Amino acid sequence: MRVSGEPSFRESVDLMFNRAARLLDLSPGLEQKIRVCNSTYTVRFGVRLRGKIETFTGYRSVHSEHMEPVKGGIRYALSVSQDEVEALAALMTYKCALVETPFGGSKGGLCIDPRQWDEHELEQITRRFAYELIKRDLIHPAQNVPAPDMGTGEREMAWIADQYARMNTTDINAKACVTGKPPHAGGIQGRVEATGRGVQYAMREFFRHMDDMARAGLTGGLEGKRVIVQGLGNVGYHAAKFLSEEDGCKIIAVIERDGAIVNEAGLPIEELRQWMNANGGAVAGFPRGTHVADGASLLEAACDILIPAAMEGVINLSNAERIRAPLIVEAANGPVTFGADEILRRKGCVIIPDMYANAGGVTVSYFEWVKNLSHIRFGRMQRRAEEARSRLLVEELERLSADKGLGWTLAEDFKERFLTGSDELALVRSGLDDTMRTAYQAMREVWHSRQDVEDLRVAAYIVAIDRVAKTYRSKGL
Repeated sequence: MRVSGEPSFRESVDLMFNRAARLLDLSPGLEQKIRVCNSTYTVRFGVRLRGKIETFTGYRSVHSEHMEPVKGGIRYALSVSQDEVEALAALMTYKCALVETPFGGSKGGLCIDPRQWDEHELEQITRRFAYELIKRDLIHPAQNVPAPDMGTGEREMAWIADQYARMNTTDINAKACVTGKPPHAGGIQGRVEATGRGVQYAMREFFRHMDDMARAGLTGGLEGKRVIVQGLGNVGYHAAKFLSEEDGCKIIAVIERDGAIVNEAGLPIEELRQWMNANGGAVAGFPRGTHVADGASLLEAACDILIPAAMEGVINLSNAERIRAPLIVEAANGPVTFGADEILRRKGCVIIPDMYANAGGVTVSYFEWVKNLSHIRFGRMQRRAEEARSRLLVEELERLSADKGLGWTLAEDFKERFLTGSDELALVRSGLDDTMRTAYQAMREVWHSRQDVEDLRVAAYIVAIDRVAKTYRSKGL
């Protein structure tokens, strides 16, 4: 969404980079090297569909190869452009550096509305797009590893992985060429929920720090907080579901393409998702809420937390002054434009930036990539050993109680939870939680220790750019 007089998405990323870079001691040459996009490949290919040849345009951009492979999703949308892909690739570089996943930044996209094509047609299109990228090593386990993004999911990643394996029949690490695959095709438990789960963990970490909450004028914990979610796709759905079911948040509004659905008492997210699945993605008519045709107006409604989880640029110069949420969590990439960011900061709104808030996806993608390279699922070696050690402890405690006549016993639900070893999903969630906590603390330290750092976004950029710069310097630049 582009508003007159406002920079483009790519320009916004560059301007935000500039705000942080001027606070770092970088040589002009190194600063430029980190800023610019290394390369962008544009492909135009034809596929015979419905009796004629359809031509499609796709992109794969590599922003930084300070670490390899480079990492970044592939999105299917009519809005895909070279500028958008390059901006998203830059964000991936900084995101990976912030959460310490050993990747450079990349991004891909195909100009297509996936809803216009049948499944078998989408498979043909995806395989041909993958073929064009694979033969140029723009999909490769050691060089460039895509993942799902808007308009793509497990299905498309499985097609890409299979296409790579067909073209590289002796590559033992073929499954690591892409992440976000279904578990039965080399994927990992917890990947589909990862970005939404990461949003939840990011918010939990923010609410652990009273002085951070105070900057947003908030008190207490997550329980009872009134939340508005824009976009109930994969990320928005999982974030809303976990926050409402596990943390006691009230999701008072969900904004979608056909308007918004509102319920001040809190929306049942799982029921709403099932309704949308049965009604072509529409929220209108959902019986447990009120439909508002002008969904975008709900971005300006009173709430404690606003979570834009769909497209970039939804909060911009046209509506920033009217945004009333004291805390914005950027679950989408670039939902707040550079101009809006300036306005919101002046108003005292705290923004948990996209670079951090939605990093759960690439974090769990990293775990999946490691799993594929190690050729063993997480938990297989240690789960039963953990259970055996825990059982020894429980049995010894119960023996001591009996021998000493203490008369106490361990609750059955405690025993069941304590005696269960960590499976893959538990380990993935643990690793993601640790990553989100550690990254937040790195940002927070910069935010609180430097008077010239006004917000978390600049703090995040400073942490990320500094880490990229150190890597380049170690290479002799």
